Amino acid sequence: MLRASAVAEAAGVPTSSLVCEGFLQQAATTAAGLGMPTLPTALVPGHVDVQTPEELRRHVLTVTLEEVVRNLTTAPAEAHAEAEPPPQEVIFRGSFEEVNRFFYEQGWSDGLPIVPPTRDKVEAFLRFTDRDAAEVLGVLLPDNRQATVWNVAVNGVMAGCRPEYMPVLVALAEAMADPTYGVEHSGNTPGSETLIILNGPIIKELGFNYTQGALRDGFQANTSIGRFWRLYLRNVAGFLPHRTDKATFGNTWRVVLAENEEALARIGWPPLSVERGFAAGDNVVTIARYTGGTVLASAFGSTAQEILPYLADGLARLVAWELCFTVGLATGTQKPLLLLTPVLAETIARSGFSKQDVKRFLYEHARLPAWKFERYVGEWTNLLPGHPTLAELVARGQAPPQFATSSDPERLVPIVCEPDDFQVVVSGDPLRTNAYVFAHNGLLGFPTSKAIRLPAAWKRLLDEARK
Repeated sequence: MLRASAVAEAAGVPTSSLVCEGFLQQAATTAAGLGMPTLPTALVPGHVDVQTPEELRRHVLTVTLEEVVRNLTTAPAEAHAEAEPPPQEVIFRGSFEEVNRFFYEQGWSDGLPIVPPTRDKVEAFLRFTDRDAAEVLGVLLPDNRQATVWNVAVNGVMAGCRPEYMPVLVALAEAMADPTYGVEHSGNTPGSETLIILNGPIIKELGFNYTQGALRDGFQANTSIGRFWRLYLRNVAGFLPHRTDKATFGNTWRVVLAENEEALARIGWPPLSVERGFAAGDNVVTIARYTGGTVLASAFGSTAQEILPYLADGLARLVAWELCFTVGLATGTQKPLLLLTPVLAETIARSGFSKQDVKRFLYEHARLPAWKFERYVGEWTNLLPGHPTLAELVARGQAPPQFATSSDPERLVPIVCEPDDFQVVVSGDPLRTNAYVFAHNGLLGFPTSKAIRLPAAWKRLLDEARK
């Protein structure tokens, strides 16, 4: 709605966007990201999804209507941008404790101690890139602030990264700035969190963990780079809790997930980066935002046919309201993730299954009764107004034909539009028969990959860093 209002206002047509009480700050965030921070909104008290028709009518007539009239008859206030210090200006001097207190009070810290980003520390990071410190990597919403090589280094220092992680950090900033990813949705109310997946020789060169405890903190590369992502969202993109980050509950940042490419090579499966169009051996980061995940413990069986039904069932059980990204709201943008340990991947591969075969199996077996699918996106969540049936969505062109093969409400329908919508990654304890599944936030955090560009003197610099 706000995007439509912004187009109308730019054309000189007055607007008034109706916003529920709990979404006012999120509306302000969206408006700022659209370059119109004073875009007029009208309050709808409470939340419409839990109001009776009579309550909603009373709220609209006594509160909303007056604000709509005012918005349509009064010009919006002039917007004034707050001045910020130049990128390389020293803004504070003090002890470690004083710096941390100052940063926390300014909203530049996640509540944990940060490493003070002194000029010397920042310049140590800049040695690990051939790119100019002032180079603009993109513009990040909602604050419309430039992502630069310099502010990447600053936040990398703060997060506790090592200077040699800099090429990875720059690639992440480029991915965050890519419109495909949709960084502007990072503060949406479900509180989904980004997972960073890493491929390439750089996994071993920088000491990333990709075996036991692959999603656990405790390894500097995985942990500090995961923390960098959240600090960069806060300090450059502008997502601040209780202001622009409106997660109802929220997740903390996730550590980097590195694929076990040795295990993949043994069974002849391509790494995620190759599936996403890069060459084998390229260093690549892939980001996607997931609403949540769960472990599927103790998968049992010696063949793919015995193991995969359990994993397909887990994927189907995890997904719920996210199905609005399969059909209807943003058709074809639901990209669930299945994380396999090496022993599970190897057992499945021994049955002659390729990664593509796994995806095909999941597509055919990770299914729900049509009636339940329709309730998840209509009756139970009201994400598709009017509670359309899958057949109606197919007729409108908002769902592929396979979702309306019959009128039987018990027919089983897939949770994605095609097999390649499933992402399959191999990592974790090599000899544990556990899997992990993630439900995806669809268009609001779409999978995006970027190559990691190493400096010309990478090997020499890395050798020096190891001394």
